[in-house]
Amino acid sequence: MIIKSINLGKNKFFFLLLILLLQSQVSKVYAEDETYYGKIVDVKILDKLSSKNKLIKINIGEDYIFKNLSLKVLKCKNSKFDDNPEITSYLQVRDLNNKDNNEVFIFNGWTFSSSPSIQVFDHPIYDLWILKCY
Repeated sequence: MIIKSINLGKNKFFFLLLILLLQSQVSKVYAEDETYYGKIVDVKILDKLSSKNKLIKINIGEDYIFKNLSLKVLKCKNSKFDDNPEITSYLQVRDLNNKDNNEVFIFNGWTFSSSPSIQVFDHPIYDLWILKCY
């Protein structure tokens, strides 16, 4: 009877140890994955009429007003590969001159730094590029 209790105690101890070990490994994976997400995005905006560009910094989740555009970056992520870094970001852009409906975005989607033609921001006056996520 005592031997069964000792074996049962050993099994519980090893089971608890296994759970703690797995939990620490899972938390490491999530911690490593969070390092690729940023809190600030660098965006370059080109004014096609004046041929001037401007570098702006946008905090994730905050609206940024640039002339008649309202920009909001909801998420940005850096790639895990260093040889050809890819920056993806979810961007919403509203034209403030359009007073008909403020809820309509002229752009609402993912942007990719290495391939801006995949999801095109099409505006007659402005072009924009995501440069950095940190």
